Amino acid sequence: DLDAPVTAWLPDFRPALPDGTVPEIRLRHLLTHTSGLSYGFLEPAGSAYHRLKVSDGLDQPGLSLHDNLSRLAAAPLAFAPGTGWRYSLGLDVLGGVLERVEGRGLADIVRDRVTAPLGLVETGFAVRDAGRLAKPYADGTPEPVAMTDGMRVPFFDTVATFAPSRILDAASYPSGGAGMAGTAGDVLTFLEAIRTGGAPILRADTVERMASDQVGAEAETQGPGWGFGHGWAVLVDPAPTGTPQAAGTLQWGGAYGHSWFVDRANALTVVALTNTAFEGMSGAFPAEIRDAVYGRVSTS
Repeated sequence: DLDAPVTAWLPDFRPALPDGTVPEIRLRHLLTHTSGLSYGFLEPAGSAYHRLKVSDGLDQPGLSLHDNLSRLAAAPLAFAPGTGWRYSLGLDVLGGVLERVEGRGLADIVRDRVTAPLGLVETGFAVRDAGRLAKPYADGTPEPVAMTDGMRVPFFDTVATFAPSRILDAASYPSGGAGMAGTAGDVLTFLEAIRTGGAPILRADTVERMASDQVGAEAETQGPGWGFGHGWAVLVDPAPTGTPQAAGTLQWGGAYGHSWFVDRANALTVVALTNTAFEGMSGAFPAEIRDAVYGRVSTS
């Protein structure tokens, strides 16, 4: 029941508004990033997220989920749940809910319900062969620079803190929003399952609900014309975007430098995994990949 309150499973997770009132956060608010929660890398220096040392799931190797959710619950909400849109740690909170529902760790849940049924043997919350892990880089001038633990990387008007060793520390909590490693092939297999109806992990009607805009294009989750479904941006109106993608396209990316989109109307799934933050996610590269793909499709 997506209208169920988060406190049904996490009774101590009760973040308040700045005036001290404690609103009810529902599961659908977490899925759509309308909960009023945020990410530390979206918050200005000196904010509660930084004072409380809330992890974005990218840093602080060895931190437990319980400790991070306790810190997050102590930070004020940006707005009343359901009244705005803000990318957030809501998916990490959902990870905590799932662990309570099933009485086991999120890594085991994801393996049994998602990666194993799809045959994804190289994607998870841990890395079996550290020698195959791509070396991460951060944007730099005149060229990218090797990333190290504690590195602070500018992100638009704020800064994100990274710790590449986090994925190698078994004590690091499984971050639902940022904690997995894998291959482009595995990501493609997962997204192709979504594009073709969800089998064997989801029912077709579930995919349709997930792929339907839940917040309205005025949220501009990826710029004008973009709304948000359950877990990804949804292209509501291509007209103001300048994109060749069709209405209904699903799209998102990740902080270490990956991007992907699923254009079901044109039978396209495109995945690009780079190792450079943030150019590979939100720089010119993803748009150039997109335009190259559609240029090829239009001339085939």
